Parts: sequence; structure tokens; C-alpha cells
Amino acid sequence: MTSIADNVSRVREGVQDALRRAGREGDEVTIVAVTKTFGADVVRQVIDAGIIDIGENRVQEMLAKQDDVGAASCRWHLVGPLQRNKAGKVVGRVEMIHSVDSVRIAHTLDRLAIERGLRVRVLLEVNTSGEANKHGVSPQEAQAAGNELVGLGALDWAGLMTIGPLSGGESETRACFRTLAHLAGELRKATGRLLPVLSMGMSDDFEAAIEEGSTLVRVGRGITGERPPG
Repeated sequence: MTSIADNVSRVREGVQDALRRAGREGDEVTIVAVTKTFGADVVRQVIDAGIIDIGENRVQEMLAKQDDVGAASCRWHLVGPLQRNKAGKVVGRVEMIHSVDSVRIAHTLDRLAIERGLRVRVLLEVNTSGEANKHGVSPQEAQAAGNELVGLGALDWAGLMTIGPLSGGESETRACFRTLAHLAGELRKATGRLLPVLSMGMSDDFEAAIEEGSTLVRVGRGITGERPPG
């Protein structure tokens, strides 16, 4: 049975291998360890293994772990969907929100950040696969959504996020990642924003994502091992 430290080492090697294959040696890729359904003890093991970016899918679970682990002991990322009625619990508690999937939630976050005198770092989630059960704006809607985000002064719009297709092969997965990378280039030109973060790639496809331009990967099972049932 491998340890979390062993898994982290293996993921880091995979990141470096993918960077070499892509001719991106020396580039920075942030590894976010997704610890949903695992307890605070696992989060501590991940931090001890050298990963300080921790991703959570559910707001309440994240807040409970912050109270247990300590909010300042690592950088917390919300990678799952965010409902507007829970946005107030997140603003000021996370390094970045990856899942801004509509202009409506962006406006809610901006209003809350203004009220609290904060800035909130966010990514615009894009549904590159077109699957009906996924969140995010379509690639065709991204330009209009980006124009809205640029006008929200309390949001630090840092880039884009996508999830690869839930079914299909490597070619379909890579096509989704290429779509996001191309879209980021178009939005940089149109908005004048740097948009340095491309959050794409998870346990099964993070190396392909890096080869297609990812700067941040969200790795759950590849670091924590299989999730407990339930």
C-alpha cells in the first residue's frame, strides 16, 4: 500500500515528464490535491508531503476541515459548484474559486467582496465537452461572460477551468483541453487580461492536460488513493 507521500512524488514526476514532452521545462504547474470525502488527517498528510494547495468540492466540508486543520496552514481552493446562497460562506476563506459557472454567480461574489472590502480570485468554468450534466458556460458564451467579469472590480479573474469529458478516449479529452487553451488566448487578446491560470487535468488525464497547456492540475485519487465508499 503506497503512502500519500509516495503518491505525491509520483504525481510530481508525472508533471515533470509531461512538461518535458511538451517542451515546457521550467514552467510552473500548480498541483491542487482534491481531498473531498477524506478527513482532516488526510489533508495534514498531503500538506506534510509538500502539497499546500488543497481543493474541496463542497462548501460545508471545506469549512469544517478549515476549522480542524487551520485555514492558514495551506491554500484552499473551491473546485466544485458554488450555489449563490452559499457564496457568502466562501468569500474571504479560499485562495481561489475555480467554478464560476455563470455571470450571475460572478455578480454575487463581486457584491459580497465589495461589502467586505476584499478581492476574490476566480476562474471562469467552461463546459468544453458540451455534456448536459456539467456546469460552466459554453465556449461560445465565454466571450460575453469574460466581458462581464472584466467589469467586476472586486474579482481577480485569473483564468479558465474545465473538466475533461466523462466518457470517450484520449483524443476527445485532448480536444477539450485544446479548446480551453485556444479560448484563453482569444480572451487575453479581447480583454487585455493576462489570464495566467488554465485549470485542467485530473488524476487520469493531468499529463495530457499539461501537454496541452495546463498550468494547474486538480489531482484527487492520484494523491489520496481511492475514496471511501458513501
